[in-house]
Amino acid sequence: MAALDAEALRAALVTPNGPYAALDVVSSTGSTNADLLAAAGAADRTVLIAEAQTAGRGRRARTWVSPPGSGLYLSVLFRPDGVPAARLGALSLVAGVALVRATRHAGVTATLKWPNDLLAGLAQAKCAGVLAEVGQDGAVVVGIGLNVGPLPEPVPPGPGGIAATSIAEEGGSGDLAELALALLRSFDEAERSWRGAEGDLATSGLLAEYRANCSTLGQRVRVELPEDRDFQGTAIDIDGDGRLVVDAAGAARTVSAGDVVHLRSA
Repeated sequence: MAALDAEALRAALVTPNGPYAALDVVSSTGSTNADLLAAAGAADRTVLIAEAQTAGRGRRARTWVSPPGSGLYLSVLFRPDGVPAARLGALSLVAGVALVRATRHAGVTATLKWPNDLLAGLAQAKCAGVLAEVGQDGAVVVGIGLNVGPLPEPVPPGPGGIAATSIAEEGGSGDLAELALALLRSFDEAERSWRGAEGDLATSGLLAEYRANCSTLGQRVRVELPEDRDFQGTAIDIDGDGRLVVDAAGAARTVSAGDVVHLRSA
């Protein structure tokens, strides 16, 4: 795939022509999330895109494979004034909604595996992941890794043995620049709705959209917790705080993303 044109992206997405304060593209970095978390004083809605990452990371410090030329690896720094600190973690679900919208634009129907994965294709393989982190200065950095072009061999399966796929491998458009525009515009729209509702997923309408696109709901799952604890049940809901509600032997158990080591199909 062709390299991203930073000037063209800025012309389309950065103020005064777009919703973002700043946007940069680098050929390679360790982790776009780490870079923005270390960017003291960075403005609200600062975007960093890397064409490759050497130390990409996911939830619970897991690695995210980020080879050059095959994916879109970006992070956005937000300073959502007016949103209570307890609601900041819900930005990962907001990003999930944006991913579904953007992949639909690219011609691929995808679903969300709670809490932070995008699955595509008949095999429901992993196409993208999300990681939201809160910095010491209160900023929230949301990282997204989206597989776009044909994947190099081999890409190891993710946690739970979930295979990897990409937009191109599912028959969608592999145009990296077009996907960057679609994803960042979708993220802007979803985040504005969320911020305007003071971080309330239900009031913003995003909770209903997340539920409608969440393939975890209705599934029999095994919830693996720290210290080798686990339980099984049927995933029945996502609550207003973005937590998963599981019917375990007739009792509703609620878990947050931070509680869970792995969520697997049972």
